[in-house]
Amino acid sequence: MNKTTFADFDLPEKILDVLADLNLFEPTPIQEKSLKPILSGRDVMGIAQTGTGKTLAYMLPVLKTWKYNKTGNPTVLVLVPTRGLVVQVTEGLEKLTENITASVIEVYGGKNINTQKLLFNDGCDILVGTPGRVMDLSIDNAISLKEVSKLIIDEFDEILNLGFRPQLTHIFEMMKEKRQNILFSATMTEALDEILNEYFASPIEISLARSGTPLEKIAQTAIPVENFNTKLN
Repeated sequence: MNKTTFADFDLPEKILDVLADLNLFEPTPIQEKSLKPILSGRDVMGIAQTGTGKTLAYMLPVLKTWKYNKTGNPTVLVLVPTRGLVVQVTEGLEKLTENITASVIEVYGGKNINTQKLLFNDGCDILVGTPGRVMDLSIDNAISLKEVSKLIIDEFDEILNLGFRPQLTHIFEMMKEKRQNILFSATMTEALDEILNEYFASPIEISLARSGTPLEKIAQTAIPVENFNTKLN
């Protein structure tokens, strides 16, 4: 039986060349399951753990259909819960867009917001950020979300755990209704269902494993310390 490769998804040669440079030829299960549903343009809700290759799962089909926007406002918005994930996703995107004229900007809390406003002087195509900082920049009119046609929310359960639901709701209200929503989470929760019911249009559901299933290749260890308080300090 022939294995599925990225070439089977009719991706642009410029993207396939980058994947080849990264020694990536065969999609992971979540990537294989997600590419066609996301390319269909419908809303998508995926249950997948961290470390399964979700970033490529949503970015490859989004970049395949990406079009230049001359207004300089982002047409793709990626929301993630932490600074570390913003940096990780942005690094991956910058590699994938090496041969494409798409500008990627990252924003997150903890940095001077006025400095971040200057990043948008030359426009932005793909915006990656934490919900709080994206909302703040939108309120300050540093960016407009009115032209976002593809919204991606990754690690949704962690975003809610960090208390970002009010910011998420505010961001939804700043965008046009006609857009594609793509959401990934490791667990199904009541809050996730509420968001899906209110803002998503009959999403296609993709699941690799039962909600909350730990990833097999992640080993969890503990290191006992003799004097806990000293180590904590």
